[in-house]
Amino acid sequence: MDTPRISRRARAVAPFYAMEFGKHAAALEAQGHHVVKLSLGEPDFGAPPAVLEAMREAMDGRPLPYTPALGLPALRQAIARFYRDVHGVPVDPGRIVVTAGASAALVLAAAALVDPGDEVLIADPSYPCNRQIMESFGARAVLVPTTAAGRFQLDAASVRSHWTDRTRGVMVATPSNPTGTSVPAAELAAICGTARERGAWRLVDEIYLDLGDHDEHGRPPASVLASDPDAVVVNSFSKYFGMTGWRLGWCVVPETYVPVMERLAQNYFLCASAPAQQAALACFTRESLAVCEARREEFVRRRALAVEGLEGIGLPVPVRPDGAFYVYFDVSGTGLTSWEFCERALHEAHVALTPGRDFGARTADTHVRLSCAAAADELREGIARLGTLVDTLG
Repeated sequence: MDTPRISRRARAVAPFYAMEFGKHAAALEAQGHHVVKLSLGEPDFGAPPAVLEAMREAMDGRPLPYTPALGLPALRQAIARFYRDVHGVPVDPGRIVVTAGASAALVLAAAALVDPGDEVLIADPSYPCNRQIMESFGARAVLVPTTAAGRFQLDAASVRSHWTDRTRGVMVATPSNPTGTSVPAAELAAICGTARERGAWRLVDEIYLDLGDHDEHGRPPASVLASDPDAVVVNSFSKYFGMTGWRLGWCVVPETYVPVMERLAQNYFLCASAPAQQAALACFTRESLAVCEARREEFVRRRALAVEGLEGIGLPVPVRPDGAFYVYFDVSGTGLTSWEFCERALHEAHVALTPGRDFGARTADTHVRLSCAAAADELREGIARLGTLVDTLG
């Protein structure tokens, strides 16, 4: 029997190595080993208690029909209130599109924004799925090299220097995966202004925004919508609300894009999970937000623990993260590539990490991402094991 031809699109998609290392870690666990899993950005807390209770109620046997393609009106309104109350930004609920995870929001955005041959500027390093999704719709992801001095983030000058007559948009993640670093608000406004002046779209990944450090006055980081109301913003219930497996996210789009996003959502996935949407309404209660804030503060402590622990065993962290739950550290001093280091860490120390190869070209062989989403005791154990491994490398 002849094997059906696989599309060029599918052949071009690279593996997501964080998931690959997670798969190998699971195999070692099945053999009875205790693997310290620091490879995936999956909070160990889970959803807030009120959300779990709301899900139990939603799953009591009642009918669960499709919701509108754009999401439950009540949930869209709750998200809009969250922007107003937490970030001080007025957002029309009609501009919010509820999706099957932030990944689905990115798929909808790519489908709406890019044509084959368009160029999209993205930082190197950056989250791999962002560029894979763009390229699946025919765009060319232009990876703009960044440096530790620039906190591994785009700035307006680098955007201008890499702009061509084929550039159609800029994609920014702040705080970033893998580095946990943010773009300062003024610089983000300048990046968006540069793109806007050239008639290009701006897509800002704010999945980790609410896990960003608060300022000296206790204020959370600003959304890009405060300076660029027409930016396309992607966010998720996975990280701040601890709902990774629930597959629920959203995007905020300009009003003129809403009918387009609705048509695409109707055809691509009909709607996000009805019970997950119903339960997610409980995310925005005072009780649940207090739980999430306490967890954010715990992630701040874990990041500090990880940075100090890594530097203490001779693995430098070139840029201290100020958001998310990642630490991007340099392994070039060990004499190993990041891939070799991660393989030895997994098989010799039973610690799962993610090599820089996932995130771009510039730091592919020199840096490794550690996720602080695991419990503090697991972090300490993992770093102690890595210290033993580093000692064996001389």
